[in-house]
Amino acid sequence: MKNAIVTGDSAEMNYAPLLGGAVDDPPEIVCLSLLQWDFAGQRAQRLMNRSARERRVFFVEEPVFGATVPGLDIRRSDCGVFVVTPHLCEGSDDAEAPATEQALLLDELFLEYEVCDYILWYYTPTALAFTWRLDPLLVVYDCMDELSALDSAKRREAELLRLADVVFTSRHGLDEAKRRFHHNVHSLPDRVDLEHFRNARREIAEPVDQARIGRPRLGFSGVIDERLDLELLAAIAEARADWQIVMIGPVVEIAPSELPRRPNIHYLGDRIYKDLPAYFSGWDVAVAPFSRGESTRLIAPVETLEYLAAGVPMVSTSIRDVELVYGRRGLVKIADTTDDFVAAAERLMNRQGDYDYDAWLDRVDEALVSSACDETWARMMNLIDLTLKKLYSEN
Repeated sequence: MKNAIVTGDSAEMNYAPLLGGAVDDPPEIVCLSLLQWDFAGQRAQRLMNRSARERRVFFVEEPVFGATVPGLDIRRSDCGVFVVTPHLCEGSDDAEAPATEQALLLDELFLEYEVCDYILWYYTPTALAFTWRLDPLLVVYDCMDELSALDSAKRREAELLRLADVVFTSRHGLDEAKRRFHHNVHSLPDRVDLEHFRNARREIAEPVDQARIGRPRLGFSGVIDERLDLELLAAIAEARADWQIVMIGPVVEIAPSELPRRPNIHYLGDRIYKDLPAYFSGWDVAVAPFSRGESTRLIAPVETLEYLAAGVPMVSTSIRDVELVYGRRGLVKIADTTDDFVAAAERLMNRQGDYDYDAWLDRVDEALVSSACDETWARMMNLIDLTLKKLYSEN
């Protein structure tokens, strides 16, 4: 490792000596994600979008199988991120073949784009299978979910925690769990692009596929997977057949046949990030019918912040983070049974009881003041610079 020259007590880094003395530019970022770049505005996409304003960012997506010859599809997003999609062969008897192919393709990427001084930024421990031999300046693990329930993921994560120089977590509770295994863990909860979702509060054209659905409407946006309480969703639809339930998001890790099918449940599929405010603006109430168990014990759905920024009242099951952070402050209604969920949604859409929408919206805006994505990004960069300072001043 090269020695860095660091002056003063601030976290500001003089990158020039660290990066060979040529320029004082920040290190590039190679981000390894489970999600596709076009997936609706998740944490990885928001942070890499922001990072690309000042450095090159390579966002490596999950591979696509079925290629005759392995290769990379590389495109430049509107915000300047290089989106890298590996295309791998399929049907090999060698279980390690996909990792080997991805490792070779990364070599090609680094050679073609002259990637030399970079940070490896992991969102998925599974990427260790094809990145273990790389030599980054720094390894970042941004932990989004508790993986301890899955043995294979737990083993990979243990490896990544040993390798990482700094660990971020997206919610309180996760940081406590990871601090048992790492000395440099920081909880930086998800933030939201307030201005983007506040567009839902204005007059905005409604998407055609939603406009033809009747009202009142309940809406959900996010990954549709085993963490949702599908029985509760079906029961709500049956209890109020006159309500329409709009479900936006990809179906992941469950078969579509497992989804409850009712005339008033509408699965619209995934939608691009920029269009979400237009959908939210046509909802009377947002819902988060998550199951309660090990898989949801530590989740903190960023959609909660999106709904609130959009000015859409919300009902959620008693997910720990949602209940503690928003429920107890009266910003989100909490309900676990079908009757309670339906009653809470009805009070919100009809402005019943002590529910004053304008007063609620004022409290929401006050709570969201510190929830801008730029704040999380700035705090992360400061912690990364501090870690680099420590690493390279000791060598």
